Amino acid sequence: MKSYLIAALAVASVAFAGAAQADEAMAKEKGCLGCHAVDKKKMGPAFKDVAAKYKGDAGAQATLTAKISEGKGHPKQTKASPEEVSSLVKWVLSL
Repeated sequence: MKSYLIAALAVASVAFAGAAQADEAMAKEKGCLGCHAVDKKKMGPAFKDVAAKYKGDAGAQATLTAKISEGKGHPKQTKASPEEVSSLVKWVLSL
């Protein structure tokens, strides 16, 4: 029983790590990395700075998704679907 639990946790951690990589690749594909970087300011703020700014803010996911999707305080994202924008915001906030 214990070995099954350990195996399940190992699979889950690998799947989670793969999802984080997929979101960084998606950020590149959708053009986010043209203005942002994960750990340094470019034209836009570093993703880690965004995560720090919104840490503990329960409404951050919805706020940032709306800003990016609707072009309010951020250039409107036309290369990504609303679901992709939401996924990217979730990834950025996890940094």
